[in-house]
Amino acid sequence: MKDKMSNYRWAICAMLFFATTINYMDRQVLSLTWKDFIAPEFNWTDSDYGTITGFFSIFYAIACLFAGKFVDWMGTKKGFLWAIGIWSLGACMHAGCGWATIELLGYESLEALKAVEAGSKAAMVIASLSVWLFLICRAILALGEAGNFPAAIKVTAEYFPKKDRALATSLFNAGASVGALAAPLTVPILAQTLGWEMAFIIIGVLGFVWMFFWVYMYEKPENSKHVNSAELSYILQDDKEASTEMKTTDENKTIPLIKCFGYKQTWSFIAGKFFTDGVWWFYLFWAPAYFSECGYGMDTIQGKMLVFVLYLIVTVVSIGGGYLPKLFVEKMGMEPYSGRMRAMLIFAFFPLFALFAQPLQGISVWFPAVIIGIAGAGHQAWSANLFSTIGDMFPKSTIATVTGIGAMLGGCSSFLINKGAGMLFTYAEAQGSAFTFAGFEGKPAGYMIVFSFCAVAYLVGWIIMKLLVPKYKRIEL
Repeated sequence: MKDKMSNYRWAICAMLFFATTINYMDRQVLSLTWKDFIAPEFNWTDSDYGTITGFFSIFYAIACLFAGKFVDWMGTKKGFLWAIGIWSLGACMHAGCGWATIELLGYESLEALKAVEAGSKAAMVIASLSVWLFLICRAILALGEAGNFPAAIKVTAEYFPKKDRALATSLFNAGASVGALAAPLTVPILAQTLGWEMAFIIIGVLGFVWMFFWVYMYEKPENSKHVNSAELSYILQDDKEASTEMKTTDENKTIPLIKCFGYKQTWSFIAGKFFTDGVWWFYLFWAPAYFSECGYGMDTIQGKMLVFVLYLIVTVVSIGGGYLPKLFVEKMGMEPYSGRMRAMLIFAFFPLFALFAQPLQGISVWFPAVIIGIAGAGHQAWSANLFSTIGDMFPKSTIATVTGIGAMLGGCSSFLINKGAGMLFTYAEAQGSAFTFAGFEGKPAGYMIVFSFCAVAYLVGWIIMKLLVPKYKRIEL
């Protein structure tokens, strides 16, 4: 009688989900506190905030280039521990920026800092110094967070066969939207009751808790006491189908970082990340401010509820992103890569709804919330399948490296869109009715410009990917 298959791979998937949830909660604390709590203390403008979010993206991008190689070298267990430990430390460090500003500038108290006249030279000095302090903390946060997705995608390739990887990726990647969903429910309350500093500390500490469980739960499937022979056979089914020569090559050889750029498959992944990651990060960083500012007249709680609804839609809808390619593969007989590309084309049409966010905002505030939610769900479903294409075409020994390369270019696109958006919004607000686009004036016109780019970015990315790799082609070493 055959042993009943264990399902420990889903416990590991759950750990990846919680890591990604914590990752995005740490990333969201600033976007949920800067406008109402931090900016009044430090006299920040939209451009200042855009600088911080933009340079966070650059720090993240640079770190991603090396994080993937680090994870491949260190191994998923130790690599993940280093990543989440560093980013949790960086998250907690944000809480000290106010104290450091007071000490470095010689003010007696926070009240004295707040009393500085807005627009004065002293206020500009406070803003400049505080921005630099936050940039240091964001750099440490980015250094650690860069390791999350390379490690998670590598773990997914270790614990799941190809046909299940998109589903597993969509499930753990749902942590991104769950983190963004949980943050507006918790961060504003923490900031209002305990201060914005404690919001950073409490959310940051969650990462250290995760590390405790990871130490005891994770081993490679062939070494895990929780994975029985039936489950191990299921996990390694792709290796059994491959030739012995290919299996040996995949397990023992890796591709040097520079050589990875010589493959069209790498550039296909880069294109998918570069054109779309910045869109997701724009929604992540700017949605709270958008709902608070664009003529809605809502208080903080109302604005955060809209963000909650937005990411609730993202969470529920995006999980289906992993089921669609599985349906194509199992029911329609398509090979995994073709199934993923077809699914990605379908999801690339979801962001087109963003074109209607600004035009419909005059009817009801809920229209842009739902529309951005649908666009965000399209991104998460797209992203789950995009990540899985790496495991289709590259050996396991190089998966984290290629993931890091793509994440680096994704971070660069995030810098461009977030820094550019901050500059655009500040300029558009200053110009007022003199700045127009598609029938909108001032800052709403600026938002319409960015939404228009967000709407078409996925289709452009898909077309370039298809031109680079029209058919499935695995890298053979």
